[in-house]
Amino acid sequence: MFQEKLDALSQMMAEHMAMPFPPGFRGPDIEDQDMVMLGADTYGYCLGVLKGPLDEQRGRGLIRLTAVFEEVLAAIDDEYATRYYTHVRDMAVLAAEIETLGEKQPSDQEGSPGSR
Repeated sequence: MFQEKLDALSQMMAEHMAMPFPPGFRGPDIEDQDMVMLGADTYGYCLGVLKGPLDEQRGRGLIRLTAVFEEVLAAIDDEYATRYYTHVRDMAVLAAEIETLGEKQPSDQEGSPGSR
């Protein structure tokens, strides 16, 4: 189950990279969030999760980010941008879930310490 979630996150990230950035969302803030940085930060956290457990500070940052999406998504009134940022939110939620599952995994998972 753990590996399937990692594979799903990797697939979601590939899909995200194939999606064009929503027109008109470079520059303006929504709910005090820079929309470019919101996507970039999420991708960075997800990449970190794929590489192994996040340190405590980055783990808290990922959790904070998942909460930010609820405010941001409610304020977006563009159909494509809503779909785009819902996908980004879903990546963040899955990454947070993987982090939680990873904390429960034995340290010698798949034969080597810290490997995912």
